[in-house]
Amino acid sequence: MSISHRKYLLILAMLFAGVWVALAVSPLYREDWMLENFLVVAFVGALAASYRRFPLSRVSYTLIFLFLCLHEVGAHYTYSRVPYEEWTQALFGRSLNEVMGWERNHYDRLIHFSYGLLLAYPIREMFLRVANVQGFWGYFLPLDVTMSTSMIFELFEWGAAALFGGELGMAYLGTQGDVWDAHKDMALASLGALTAMGVVAAINLSLQRDFAREWADSLTVKQAEPLGETAIARMLERR
Repeated sequence: MSISHRKYLLILAMLFAGVWVALAVSPLYREDWMLENFLVVAFVGALAASYRRFPLSRVSYTLIFLFLCLHEVGAHYTYSRVPYEEWTQALFGRSLNEVMGWERNHYDRLIHFSYGLLLAYPIREMFLRVANVQGFWGYFLPLDVTMSTSMIFELFEWGAAALFGGELGMAYLGTQGDVWDAHKDMALASLGALTAMGVVAAINLSLQRDFAREWADSLTVKQAEPLGETAIARMLERR
């Protein structure tokens, strides 16, 4: 028997609660852990509050769950100190950084890529169900929102680092001396979202009979008359 939507979400919630509690015990840097979890608490609270009126699909909740679990690992160790080198050394007997030719801790890069890869689909679901977007816009707008929110988060990091300063600010910022860190983070989030939308488009292309027609219809002009000053003039005439 299939698990009900409510029961499936409850299982995910309990699993995440277990992960959160486990990784809340003795984090490497408690102040940074608290800062990293500020947005998590707000986000999870918003998901819980919206469940009755706007439940997402199991796919969306699963993708969100995976992203939050990855984030909690980074919050526990601080992103620049996640010991994946030790993990890969213990599992495979090889250093991942050595194999890839990396010189820094790249866990934060994984998270930024995962942000786009795992959250673009839930964003797409919201656009389809709330704004009723179709065709091209159902793929472009999730990518656009991922890119813009990634930029906003980089500004948030900058503001937090400037506000708190010192060791906490640098731990939260996590640039590791790379002056292009913010640009690379935004590029990876965009690449993740582009990958996710490419996969969704490929699936829909193979399963949706009217895919091409819907895509073409979404790019046709719906309003022939220009807006701007013309629309303002029309509204003034109707007063």
